Amino acid sequence: MQYDVIVIGSGPGGYVAAIRCAQLGMKTAIVEKYKTLGGTCLNVGCIPSKALLDSSEHFYNAAHTFAEHGIKLADLQVDLPQMIRRKEGVVEANVTGISFLMKKNKITVHQGFGSFVDANTLKVKKDDGSEEQITTKNFIIATGSKPTSFPSMPIDKKRIITSTEALTLQEVPKHLIVIGAGVIGAELGSVYARIGSKVSFVEFADSMIPTMDKTMGKELQKAIKKLGADFYFSHKVTSVENTGEGVVVKADTPKGEQITLEGDYCLVSVGRRPYTDGLNLEAAGLAADSRGRIEVDDHLQTKVPNIYAIGDVIRGAMLAHKAEEEGVFVAETLAGQKPHINYRLIPGVVYTWPEVASVGFTEEELKQDGRAYKVGSFPYKALGRARASMDLDGLVKVLADKQTDEILGMHIIGARAADMIAECVVAMEYRASAEDIARMSHAHPTYTEAIKEACLAATENRAIHM
Repeated sequence: MQYDVIVIGSGPGGYVAAIRCAQLGMKTAIVEKYKTLGGTCLNVGCIPSKALLDSSEHFYNAAHTFAEHGIKLADLQVDLPQMIRRKEGVVEANVTGISFLMKKNKITVHQGFGSFVDANTLKVKKDDGSEEQITTKNFIIATGSKPTSFPSMPIDKKRIITSTEALTLQEVPKHLIVIGAGVIGAELGSVYARIGSKVSFVEFADSMIPTMDKTMGKELQKAIKKLGADFYFSHKVTSVENTGEGVVVKADTPKGEQITLEGDYCLVSVGRRPYTDGLNLEAAGLAADSRGRIEVDDHLQTKVPNIYAIGDVIRGAMLAHKAEEEGVFVAETLAGQKPHINYRLIPGVVYTWPEVASVGFTEEELKQDGRAYKVGSFPYKALGRARASMDLDGLVKVLADKQTDEILGMHIIGARAADMIAECVVAMEYRASAEDIARMSHAHPTYTEAIKEACLAATENRAIHM
């Protein structure tokens, strides 16, 4: 079978790339080793984790805030198996939607494990053991990533688990030890903390979400601490052991001492690695670097001219929406267009509650670069909308150039931050100044008024409600 484009992997980057290629008139195929489309994001990542985050937040509010709203409940209980079933229903609806989009756009789906035969040929091994070969003018590698682990943290998928297993637990852990307080650890740790688990975070860095602005990490820690969580920062895990009925985690403290934590589950969330296992890159004239990534140029083209790579297998943040933008970028490049991606303005989001969202430079990066900047911030507790909804945790932080007032970074922790960050991205794409946003009308009462107030604070300290 001869195609114009074969996309390897059907995650957000892969299926979006395939759709855009088909829209642009290319005969397109997609190869997926699993029975369902959507990759990690739709099956065991972004979508199911958000489903559980929403369910756990509903329970937490029912237990802790409904009475204040005048809603009385009795005998409130967690039905975790039902939460998992609902999550699975959400996943099924989404992956079914992707299958529909493949048919709608006349994209051929090859189910099986793909590996290169040469730079134009892919062998697809199916579940029944049979094989087929398909050929193409161009390839797009979009095979995503897998959870990372270390020898001291042997994943057994029973007591020592990854995010995948954390999405299918059938009991609420009494004590969940989370190794890593980054995005994945923070999100899944908060899910179980809300529904009654004691959660302990063990983090090698000195704060939560260490890749984001330090203010966000500090504020998120305050919020999650209210759920009863414990934090062990600057701790190096030396061993994790499954004892049969639980786990024992040992870690070195900053002072060189050792602590021991005992729990019934240990979630290892120390990052992800590019997944190219079994792809046989060498047959196509390619090789992964020391970190497992495929090297690409500014056009996302590998050293083999007709092979492109996107998403988690290349440099940059491992984000579904980053992969989507790259998928469109490659499709339009193949069509002879001149697409563009501003990587600095791809937002990052943590879907805890309060949510955290960030775009542009962090304050730490500006300090390191020696760039003159000014800061404006505004707390949620001063917002009428936040008081009405009882979502008082959080703030908006704006970083602007000291001379030109151009916005350099925007960081939000608070209710609906994940949606609010889009306003910040739009403003920064058009190189808006803090005063530009300060002079735009924002509906009252809304959470986005905090963005306007933070920009006023950055503009000669003119915040109105603080």
